Amino acid sequence: MNVEVTPLPGIGTRKDFVLASGRRVGVVTHRDGHTDLIVSKADDPDACAASLPLTTEEAAALSNLLGAPQLVAQLEDEHSEVPGIRTKQLYINDGSRYDGQTLGDTGMRTRTGVSIVAVMRAGQVNPSPNPDFTFTGGDLLVAVGTPDGLAAAAKILTNG
Repeated sequence: MNVEVTPLPGIGTRKDFVLASGRRVGVVTHRDGHTDLIVSKADDPDACAASLPLTTEEAAALSNLLGAPQLVAQLEDEHSEVPGIRTKQLYINDGSRYDGQTLGDTGMRTRTGVSIVAVMRAGQVNPSPNPDFTFTGGDLLVAVGTPDGLAAAAKILTNG
C-alpha cells in the first residue's frame, strides 16, 4: 500500500492512500497536534467528503481497532498448521483490576498456559511484553494458546 505524505503549509501534514474504490482515506496531523480522519469524494479524490476531528485517545482507539485485527490475522495464519493453537484479542478495560498492574501480576502463563505475545496501546505495538510490562486501561492484548486457555485468560482479565 502506497501512503502519500503531503505537507500542508501552515496546517500540518496529510497522509493518505487510495482505496480499491478509488477514494482516498487518511489523516491530517495539524501542527498543534490535533488529528482529523479524512475521506475524499467519490468523484474527486482531491476534494474532502468528510473530515472527523479525533482526540488523541480517539485516534489511539481507532488505531487499535484497525491494527489489532491485522496482527491477529497474521498470527492465526502463522499458527494455522499447529493443531489446537488459537490467537485471541483480550482487553484491559478502564477500571479493570489489572489496570496499572504488570503482566506478571496476572499469572497468566502459569494459570492458563496462554502467552501474551503483544500489547497494542495508543496505536503502538509492544511485542513480546516481559513480566514487568504494566497494563493500562484500553490496552488490547494479543494472546496465543489453546481454546480453553484463552477462555480462562478472558475470565481472569474480566473477573480477576
